[in-house]
Amino acid sequence: MRTVLRRAAAVTLPVVVTAAMTQPAAAEGPAARDGWRLVAAESFDRPLDDRRAPWFRDDDGPGSPYDVDEYDNDGAFFDAVGGPAFREQLAKVRTYRKSFSFGKRGWLTAELAARDDDGDGRPDGAPTLTARDGVAHLDEPSHRGGVLIRSSRPLPAEYRVEMTLRGIDFGGQRGGSWDYPDGRVNGYSPDGCKTNFPWASGGDFSRPECSWLDVRSDANGFYYLGIMDYDRPAPHNNVFIHVHRKVAMDSYNRYKYTGTGLRYCNPATRQYEPYSAGTGNGVNAIFMTDDRRYANQPGTEYLMHSECGVAKGGAIVSQVDLRPELLPDESYRFAIERRDGAYTMEMSGVFAHVGRATFRYTRAFVQDGEPIWHFNQRPEEYDGRFDGEWTWSGPGGTLVDRDTWPAGSAYPDHFIIGDPHMNFYEGGARVDDIRLYVPR
Repeated sequence: MRTVLRRAAAVTLPVVVTAAMTQPAAAEGPAARDGWRLVAAESFDRPLDDRRAPWFRDDDGPGSPYDVDEYDNDGAFFDAVGGPAFREQLAKVRTYRKSFSFGKRGWLTAELAARDDDGDGRPDGAPTLTARDGVAHLDEPSHRGGVLIRSSRPLPAEYRVEMTLRGIDFGGQRGGSWDYPDGRVNGYSPDGCKTNFPWASGGDFSRPECSWLDVRSDANGFYYLGIMDYDRPAPHNNVFIHVHRKVAMDSYNRYKYTGTGLRYCNPATRQYEPYSAGTGNGVNAIFMTDDRRYANQPGTEYLMHSECGVAKGGAIVSQVDLRPELLPDESYRFAIERRDGAYTMEMSGVFAHVGRATFRYTRAFVQDGEPIWHFNQRPEEYDGRFDGEWTWSGPGGTLVDRDTWPAGSAYPDHFIIGDPHMNFYEGGARVDDIRLYVPR
């Protein structure tokens, strides 16, 4: 795995004691900002229209500014697990991107991606990013695209970043049903086939596109706020992000799911409940660690703090259940802090079971022997103790990903808001008041 910077010598930070807690608070209250100084803010009061930026062809090859590592869209991982069939399928995909900076001194950047399905040189079903009436509109009519707002430059050594959510329509139940009155299924359009083609973690890559995994009946979702470990975050395939998150608050809305791979924490009773007990509008606040979550595909293991306790691995925990019907009259605020050798994730708003509340979960960079994946922004923050090697085999041979976290590495933080996948997720969101703070 590519590291951003490599130098010799590293020292280990002391472990910081931490705890999870719940604080009743107004979603816009100032208490959570005590001790912080505002250094950048975007209220979206000025019009924003992505049509001013051109689309350009990008195939993620070695010369592309979006080329990252073995797991990106043309990555060696897919050559190994897919064999020659992967390249044959990838040749059918024509990717287009656009990127532009906005906000004061360009502190924010929009990253959009889409596919040209009919070969006419223009992307089809392309996502859009616009702003009007003080709110940003992220609209994605096709799961074959992606749209993100990210930090243009690496985040400071210590910071608090937050955003306000005014609307969300990336799946989950509406009116008690996964099947919407307008014909959409879990937020997806009913038209045509919708699959994860051409990126999968295994299986027969030679299948026709419409016989791949049906994402419409699988999952929809959205990243409310996440911290990535690589430069220039942008939409890629869904496998890619599983090895590049440090911490994240996202939704993973699985259509009529009745299995044991997801569960809710009821913050009122502090008891876990089956996924079917919620509305499919949960928020998953996850700290990533260095262990592999899956035996046969990329992905770091999950550390999940909630009012029900702390869980490592197993069923994904949703800490809260949103109430989308209250938006935009109400709002939700999501924040991530990096300070004093720890990350904190925070969610404020009106939630199922408890009403208006703020939930904060803090975890040290290294706690109880478990690190937060790629926490070191600088080489001197880390001594190489969690370095590893991942091996993948398939019809294309064997890929060995050496030095997944070596001494001398560095992973500056970048935040994302939106949909980072180019073969999953479809819908729209309304975002307001993105803010960046540093310690006062």
